[in-house]
Amino acid sequence: MNKTEDISLKENELLFLSGENGTVAIVKAGHEGQYFLETQNEEIVLGLEPHDLIIASAFSTGDVIKKGLKSILYTIRELKSPLVVLPKNHPASKRMKAAVSAGNKTVISCDITPGTHPEQDIVCGSTEFNNLEISGTYKGVQFSKPPQCEISKVLFDINIQ
Repeated sequence: MNKTEDISLKENELLFLSGENGTVAIVKAGHEGQYFLETQNEEIVLGLEPHDLIIASAFSTGDVIKKGLKSILYTIRELKSPLVVLPKNHPASKRMKAAVSAGNKTVISCDITPGTHPEQDIVCGSTEFNNLEISGTYKGVQFSKPPQCEISKVLFDINIQ
């Protein structure tokens, strides 16, 4: 039986999972919960609750990727940029540095093509996070099993100096 792990997360915080080969960034959806998902054929309105999550996953590590993931999540949540889903076999899928999912529960999978899944309950990720289930709770984030990686929390802001 898997033991779940809970970590507190406030709306003004971002949680990083830093592995050896990949990085995952997680923020709360917040109170303005209407987001748009753009596919080749339609626009879908996602109605998210404040405790739901927006998750960005990347196949690299380090400060540059963390800044990039933070910027992607900021652009989606604060600027209301839409989530974009590429058609299957789109050439850009091979060049994508990060993939994003939004909803109450997301499973990370290393068996899917980045950026091509309109289902918002799965996101592409590195093998060390494969099958990790991440759920939003009123107090924070719940993992289906304790992630085997470094976990850190930062303020979710973009400072202009």
